[in-house]
Amino acid sequence: MIWRGLSRKARLKFTIFVLLAFIAVVAVLQLSPRQPQRGQYESNYAIHIRQDFNQPSFYPVGQIPPVNLYKPVADWVGKLILPTKQQLQDNLDWVWMEVQHAPPTAENLVGNMVRVEWKKNKDLLAYVQAVTRDVNFTSEVIKSQKQGIIHPFRLNGVRHVGILRSLAGANPDDNTIVALDSHTIIAKSGEKSILQIEREPILVAGRFYGLVKIVKPIQSDSKSLSFTNHKQYSDYFLVQHYNPTSNKFDGVVETIRIPQQVRDTRNFAPSTLQQIEKSPAGKEGWYIYGAKDVNGVFVIDAIAPRSLFQIQANQIITGEELGLNYIKAENWQNTEKNKGKFNTVLLTPRDTQNSNTPNSPYQSISKWQEGDRAILLHLFGGIGGRKAEPLGVPYTITGHFAFGIAEVVRDEFTNELRFETKYHQIYAHNSDGIIAGTHTWADYMGSLQRGWLATRPVSDILIKFDPVTQDYDFDGIKLSPLDQFQQQLQVTMARYRVGDGTGGAMVSPATSCVQDSSQALYAAILAIKNQVATTPQIQTWLNANPNHLQTLRFQQLVKLGQSLEKQLAPLGIVRADWQSQADILAGTGMGKTTQLFKDGSIWAGLTTWRTMMPRQVHDDLAAIFLKHGATMQVLRTNQVGGWEPDITPIAPTIFFGQIKIPFTNISPLTIILNRFLASLAVPTLQDWLVIILMLEIYCIIALPFGFKFNFIQIQIWSATWIDKCLLILRCLFLPAIVEELLFRVFLLPHPIENTNWLQWSLWVNLSLLLFLIYHPLNAKTFFKAGYPTFFNPVFLGLTALLGILCTVAYALTGSFWVVVLIHWVVVVVWLIVLGGITKLDIENHKFPNTKL
Repeated sequence: MIWRGLSRKARLKFTIFVLLAFIAVVAVLQLSPRQPQRGQYESNYAIHIRQDFNQPSFYPVGQIPPVNLYKPVADWVGKLILPTKQQLQDNLDWVWMEVQHAPPTAENLVGNMVRVEWKKNKDLLAYVQAVTRDVNFTSEVIKSQKQGIIHPFRLNGVRHVGILRSLAGANPDDNTIVALDSHTIIAKSGEKSILQIEREPILVAGRFYGLVKIVKPIQSDSKSLSFTNHKQYSDYFLVQHYNPTSNKFDGVVETIRIPQQVRDTRNFAPSTLQQIEKSPAGKEGWYIYGAKDVNGVFVIDAIAPRSLFQIQANQIITGEELGLNYIKAENWQNTEKNKGKFNTVLLTPRDTQNSNTPNSPYQSISKWQEGDRAILLHLFGGIGGRKAEPLGVPYTITGHFAFGIAEVVRDEFTNELRFETKYHQIYAHNSDGIIAGTHTWADYMGSLQRGWLATRPVSDILIKFDPVTQDYDFDGIKLSPLDQFQQQLQVTMARYRVGDGTGGAMVSPATSCVQDSSQALYAAILAIKNQVATTPQIQTWLNANPNHLQTLRFQQLVKLGQSLEKQLAPLGIVRADWQSQADILAGTGMGKTTQLFKDGSIWAGLTTWRTMMPRQVHDDLAAIFLKHGATMQVLRTNQVGGWEPDITPIAPTIFFGQIKIPFTNISPLTIILNRFLASLAVPTLQDWLVIILMLEIYCIIALPFGFKFNFIQIQIWSATWIDKCLLILRCLFLPAIVEELLFRVFLLPHPIENTNWLQWSLWVNLSLLLFLIYHPLNAKTFFKAGYPTFFNPVFLGLTALLGILCTVAYALTGSFWVVVLIHWVVVVVWLIVLGGITKLDIENHKFPNTKL
């Protein structure tokens, strides 16, 4: 009664207001970042660095473990030291490094402090210059620092901060341990040695590593330790080293120390020793990383389960459909129940010659060879249990996403093939002191002080796809997609370390680990396209060799790039800041002084909505690669190592993913939101052709049918142009937008979803049935002006035809705008031109409450 008492303009304004208010509330709830309240303002980094075993000075450089038991983690290992304030004024990108290990030819440098700088290479120096920034903290960063977040305060006010200085100054102390690769050369400046590099240093844990089986903890009342000094040392363990002669853990027995980390602001320790010797992950032994302390005891800084990196997978899944199902559903099933366990799964898109032999080791090994490289997709989940972490977004476990690179190497201890993985962590400033940069697995995951192995569930997907991981040589013109991708990631990591000069990399709906990792991928795709488009020699070679294996491989790369671009810009709109980085760093402006910028607005986030949530990017990218024929190995861990009873692993989700239908694993709000956002893509030329075709088909069938039964006739509504415009506008909202949302977008699986034909058919039939039932039901309840027209068999037949054509159009385009436009045109023409007005509202011809 109140609604009918309102004027036409008031009803229209109210409808528009309700719709806009709904959209605004959803956007604020879903996209606004929420900072958990901190009970303490001291950083986790500050708490842990007070422990002597977490300080590099605790491990004398002169203490070298036995070479038959331990190997150095790299040719060059050292501690970065930020130059003095006076030295920082030279505006050059160099730092000091205390050499802790060096190749045999440079052993004289061990224990010395040497200068580390870039090689004198024009392209290399241009790349460094592109990410060099003047650092000046903003008020927001200063406030964040007071809340316990680690920012590079030693660089505040420093001009021309480059890659090396942003690494050395990332944390409050000079305790960043890095490795330099074998391309490092020694130059001379007078009598002083200088290390010149061409690649960014890698963050590592420990100086040496070994392979052992943890036998048992040494009881605190043990009399056998000469260094106990009447103190209780419950963190000493008896281990047995791997014996390469017998290929068993029957080698040297040694006492090592696995220091127990203290509790931090989360009220639990980042790792625990409890029952670590019983961990299922240690069945095949542990890689232990660390160094000897002053007493000559090897102290562990990080651990890694050997079985996780073995080539032979525990489970093999063949076939695209089964592989997609594993990625989307099975990968994170029963995460809480699998606490303390791990799994490795090989996914192949098609059956192999050995597919009749399930779990055949040969089948797994045959997919990987020494020297193979793979793209790594990293995703971690949440921490639940009695000491659960707070949620940033209600009912959502956001997690964290990163790219990385894996390589198949020959193990130095066992001589078997295994994976060696590194992460390119685009990581916002945090309380743990985790630095945005390239980390070894041991430093990022296995670190006892700040690693996630013991506290979070993790999925690492290693993707082997030759068109991406192998280089190209077009008669001397080299092209390396993987190297180009890594360079874009390194650019973004360097920008993150100094917050593009603000001192802080903050999270927003449009800027985050996953958004900016995706931005780097987008920039790499454009860089490759630009290189090919501007190099005639490449085009000439491809045209002259159409059937060459390299040409076929390159064509696969092009197709993959097209699929990835659709994923990264799902609405067909490229973000301005993404385009800015691509233009400057994709080869068209490297080294220029043009400043990159970030757009942290909600609108920018919506244009790249498929890259807003880590779980979505992780699953979608894996699915895209699998569909293109990639082989992949999934490494899954669930709080592996010691046993902490107060926490449980929680799978990451998309928005509102924790709200599930009882007794199922279905998250309805997540599905609805994803389908809605996926349907908002800007219509393409092909979509417009579909609109025209569907309308033509509707006219060819509906007009003769309607005229035959005298349901429609040419009868133009004789109203003012204002009333006609208001009617047209109202029909856009009701019925077109509302009904298409309910019966197409929300109910039907979007074309990008991995749905088989049977499931799709069932949902189509349900959608059409509900669409038909809805109209007579509506005429009996809310829209009584539709009675008795909505019960007319001819009307229901025309409605069914409209529903079918809209369903077909949605299946072809996946566009909400396409089906809305078809629905809208049909309703408006019927009402204004074909006599629909007289059939719906006899009492009031001026402005009916129309609904079809």
